[in-house]
Amino acid sequence: MARATLTLSSKNYSSWSLRGWLMAKLAGIEFDEVLIEHDNADARAEILLLSPSILVPCLTYEGVKVWDTLAIGEFLNETRPRKHLLPKDRAQRAHCRSICGEMHSGFVSLRQALPMNIRAHFPGFKIWTKAFADIDRIRAIWTECLGAYGGPFLFGEISIADAMYAPVVSRFRTYDVKLAPNLQAYADRIWDLPALQEWREAAQAEKEEIEELEVEF
Repeated sequence: MARATLTLSSKNYSSWSLRGWLMAKLAGIEFDEVLIEHDNADARAEILLLSPSILVPCLTYEGVKVWDTLAIGEFLNETRPRKHLLPKDRAQRAHCRSICGEMHSGFVSLRQALPMNIRAHFPGFKIWTKAFADIDRIRAIWTECLGAYGGPFLFGEISIADAMYAPVVSRFRTYDVKLAPNLQAYADRIWDLPALQEWREAAQAEKEEIEELEVEF
């Protein structure tokens, strides 16, 4: 049987690619990466938030093609149920799906004001006022989940939710967003995951740049 493949765009700039890739890693499946060049129109539209539908990442597994990151997460949870990518408890699963859906469809101001750029670092970055509400909402989600389920991850054990919010951890580091000590500890825990370290190393090795995301505005 053919090995699974995961289509990705940029490891430095693409938050959606990171989410899907991290979910696949958490599920423990073996897959080959298919990278779309930065000058591909669809890839640039996804990275620059210009696409009405997000078709990257795309997982092909045992003849099944799945795109949209939430669909990939649900598919992997069904495919590898012992990995518990969603919590075992029904109420916790509902909560997990809710905050994943919120990230999937919301936080537009955060995405626009703080685009993902793993290689960059802007100490003291002046954040647009319109992004403050999104940042505060993410802080509230993390606080609620860590308090309710005891950590070390959002739902105790690592889950789809941590993959969905992993790019936020990167954005907060790039743009010097301040966090309370318990939230910073969670962010550091995600940042130091072996899988995320692997992704970061690949992001650092990328040579291509997207000019629109490299301006120190």
